[in-house]
Amino acid sequence: MSDSTGRGSSRLPGFYKLSLPERLEALARLRPLSTEEKFVLRREGLTADLADQMVENVVGVFGLPLGVAVNFRINGRDYLVPMAVEESSVVAAASHVAKLIREHGDLMAEADEPVMIGQIQVLDVPDPDKAVAAVAERQDELLKLANSQDETLARLGGGARRVSARRLETPAGPMVIVHIEVDARDAMGANAVNTMAEALAPRVEALTGGRVSLRILTNLADRRLARARARLKAEAFAEDGRDGALVARDIVSAWAFADADVYRAATHNKGIMNGMDAVVVATGNDWRAVEAGCHAFAARDGRYRPLSRWRMDNGELVGEIEVPMAVGMVGGATRSHPVARIALKLLGVESSRELASVIAAVGLVQNLAALRSLVTEGIQKGHMALHARNVAMSAGAVGEVAVRIAAQMAREGRIRYDRAKDLLALFVHKASEKAGGLAERLKRPPEQK
Repeated sequence: MSDSTGRGSSRLPGFYKLSLPERLEALARLRPLSTEEKFVLRREGLTADLADQMVENVVGVFGLPLGVAVNFRINGRDYLVPMAVEESSVVAAASHVAKLIREHGDLMAEADEPVMIGQIQVLDVPDPDKAVAAVAERQDELLKLANSQDETLARLGGGARRVSARRLETPAGPMVIVHIEVDARDAMGANAVNTMAEALAPRVEALTGGRVSLRILTNLADRRLARARARLKAEAFAEDGRDGALVARDIVSAWAFADADVYRAATHNKGIMNGMDAVVVATGNDWRAVEAGCHAFAARDGRYRPLSRWRMDNGELVGEIEVPMAVGMVGGATRSHPVARIALKLLGVESSRELASVIAAVGLVQNLAALRSLVTEGIQKGHMALHARNVAMSAGAVGEVAVRIAAQMAREGRIRYDRAKDLLALFVHKASEKAGGLAERLKRPPEQK
């Protein structure tokens, strides 16, 4: 089954009911996965030897579950969304709400050109205002010097675009801050930007008469924003006999709570990052940079606010999000991590801008999923039911035993570690009794069996 663009449809009914091998085969019918790639996903994606080449002092490999969120249709195009996350219910919630939007509305997204900013801190400047003017006068010279550091990037249509300076008053005294704006194309851009900033430092010192200290990019990538908008009919929330219009209005009220209260805003945005971080990690990008940029952007007017906005419009719920999204498809772990390469292949994006757009859309969908749960049955009902298996495993249960114990705790509404331990002990006891009885029967003479 394909979408309107000829890609495989992300609408995969019953996908969660399949076994792991069956899911991989289903994905392979939509995205051509080789036998080796399927083996990597099922076994050991990142080996200790490869990890030892990526970071220092390696002693092992730490794994995260890699799930695929289904049902996503963004800008009329279907996406299978890889998500690396340990928190229960994130993948399921995103898939469910993506299905609601798919059936009752639309999801659109876009991203700016991939421009990153490098900063050069200049201290001990005798005349800051004169220094700012000097940088402006020599912008062309500085751009030429910056672009000489990465001619490949320039050939690809990227490179340094603008150099500017400003006076900054600080507790340590006045200083001059030079900004280099760099189009990083399909890279995240940190290495290219930092290299350019360091190359410009001596010339900046000569122009300003000051002393350069810091030369590094900023993670507040506010020239590289991604936006998404979701619109869906209120009737989409008329599940289990609920009044869909009331649920939609309550979602708007939940957003308004976050907009007015920093305590709520922090958790509201955490729900957004649940979705965005999971895709960022899965594709081998720097989730810490994305987190830092998003939270700084949320406080850009001096007060921390929600990253999304929700409103009613002619009986429809409309949500919007705008976030800095510094992600790439080349360089770093996006290519060195074998699972990240497969995740990008599953996602099927063709540029860093498309990747940023998808991630923003996932964040908005994840936010709606959390708000919907909060204003209806509460966040714990679905989350704890899925969390029950983790609790059972932490108590020592494995395989089918963990599944059965989780199901029992969910039925009881007692999803706790101590209850999991009691149920595991009961299971072991019954299994021991059963094994003992079987052994006794095997010992009997044939005529007594």
